Amino acid sequence: MKFKIVFYIIVMTLSTTTQANQLLEKQLPPCPNSPNCVSTQATDADHLIAPFKIIGNIEDAWAALKQALLSQSRTVITNDSGDTLHAQATSLVFRFVDDIDVVLDVDAKLIHIRSASRVGYGDFGVNRKRVEMLRSQLQQAHVIE
Repeated sequence: MKFKIVFYIIVMTLSTTTQANQLLEKQLPPCPNSPNCVSTQATDADHLIAPFKIIGNIEDAWAALKQALLSQSRTVITNDSGDTLHAQATSLVFRFVDDIDVVLDVDAKLIHIRSASRVGYGDFGVNRKRVEMLRSQLQQAHVIE
């Protein structure tokens, strides 16, 4: 019994470390095969969405992104570590949680983003609409193309 507990702790620690390492290496977690995820680093057309190209001051764009995220209903930033952040958006009726991961690539002046549902298969395009709404807000703030 103790072996199972220790094994479980090790597996959970390694999986958490892997996701954290991906963000540190400027890599977003990959999208699953289901259509309820979009990512600027996806390798297939169904999940791919264009990254945000920063046109001005990088710090201003990053601050504007955080403000845009917080302006969305039922969205909270749960982790902010300088050039990466994680936010959660909760749906109104069923309280489903979507994860939003963002990586700032200072060298390329890009913001990479991934928005994905935690459960279910489809999302009625909610994650893609969320990212496009963020893009629109940042374009209106004149910090991205």
